[in-house]
Amino acid sequence: MSKELMIERIEKAQKEIEAKRETVQQGKFRQDYHFMAETGWINDPNGLIYFKGKYHFFYQYNPYSGFWDCMHWGHAVSEDMIHWEYLPLALAPSEVYDDHLKGGCFSGSAIEHDGKLFLIYTGTCNNGNGFEQAQCIAYSEDGIHFEKYEGNPVITAPEGVPTDLFRDPKVWKHDDTYYVVCGASKNGFAQARLYKSTDMFHWEFVNVLAESRGEWGYMWECPDFYPVGDKYVLMFSPMGGKERTSVYLVGDFDYDTGKFFYTISGEIDWGFDYYAPQSFLAPDGRRILVGWANAWDWMPFWKDWGPTYQEGWCGFFNIPREAVLAEDNTLKFIPVKELQDLRKNKQEEADILIKEDEKKELRSGCVYETEMRINLKKSTADKIRLNLRMSQGKKTEILFDLKRAEAYFDRNNSDGWSKGVARCPLNLMGKEHLDIHIYSDKISLEIFSNDYQNNFSCNIYNVDDDQKNEVKAIGGDLMIESIRSWELEKTMK
Repeated sequence: MSKELMIERIEKAQKEIEAKRETVQQGKFRQDYHFMAETGWINDPNGLIYFKGKYHFFYQYNPYSGFWDCMHWGHAVSEDMIHWEYLPLALAPSEVYDDHLKGGCFSGSAIEHDGKLFLIYTGTCNNGNGFEQAQCIAYSEDGIHFEKYEGNPVITAPEGVPTDLFRDPKVWKHDDTYYVVCGASKNGFAQARLYKSTDMFHWEFVNVLAESRGEWGYMWECPDFYPVGDKYVLMFSPMGGKERTSVYLVGDFDYDTGKFFYTISGEIDWGFDYYAPQSFLAPDGRRILVGWANAWDWMPFWKDWGPTYQEGWCGFFNIPREAVLAEDNTLKFIPVKELQDLRKNKQEEADILIKEDEKKELRSGCVYETEMRINLKKSTADKIRLNLRMSQGKKTEILFDLKRAEAYFDRNNSDGWSKGVARCPLNLMGKEHLDIHIYSDKISLEIFSNDYQNNFSCNIYNVDDDQKNEVKAIGGDLMIESIRSWELEKTMK
């Protein structure tokens, strides 16, 4: 064990953060209300938990630059998931099982056990046998200062599972037993492998919870498994899933066999910048999800991670969303109610008729929230187009093609940097209304529609002043029952 080495490396990282904090926070691309680290690079949300009266966010973190590198765990706490206090780093590479320049302390999760806060994470190393990933334990009395378990690693890759494709443990408790699901690959197909323990230190394999036959890729990153209503949900980010970045499956789970039987599949988000969501249970029983707002270089639509590296940082989290089970056992992903506390300077209109090929101006600016309710029965338009964040020849186009039952998010002309058109089917069968809910921040747009089941999260890097927004009717008239919009309070630095 190298307890002193981890403390030394955390202290070194904190000095780096302190030296760069003020300069980074002056960056023009910094978000107003989306969670970010103080400096450096972040990716996956880790260890999301409500513990001793506060929400804890941990995150994959490189404090030294705006690029991915040797992974630490950053840490912040909040009373409302909106206003954040940064704490010292929780984990730094320090052991033979997690101390590698291109490895470190990879993703994992958190749980309370014996009054302590336990973290289970993937340690990544290379000791001459290629990249090796194994699951490790750290724990804390106060929820701030962590110690790694001297018996690490506690779960290693079994025969047939490549040691560099075995990671991202998600833990939960059922009755008196702890369970962990890990992402893995075997024979070129993705797996979610299930383990159990009575003490968080000694684990035994239960079963392959679920697996791909090719339709969901060759590796499931950041698997998560939880109950919603009377069903269970398995969600993951599939490698080799082409345009799919965040998938959910709904079905039934048998604790006796450790097998999950799913009958429903869907997308959490259809955008380019939503990955590795992790869930946790809020104290009022809500199941909350938080995702990383970016993409990896192996994805077919990837260009790069954006220009924020020029300011010494990269990465933020999408707004927290509540997972709600619909009547047909699909899922809705609704922005958490706490976000409503950011609203100010409300604007509201009702019963707006937009004639064919005409447009209606919306609230201007780049940091705002807008809700729109469209009456489909009283509309004849074939398409609805949102032209957002318009300035100096730039614009982002969101198209709802009612005739072809499709929706599109086009960012090819958004900022001179981004590219690509995200798309999804739009099932409005039997529906009389289409609701559209927009959260816009300095460098992101999150579009929720169709009862929070057709969602797009995409980053754009237009920070021009005086950006305009509008809605346009194409191929007929458009009847909008209501438009409500707000400016949003700045909470991040």
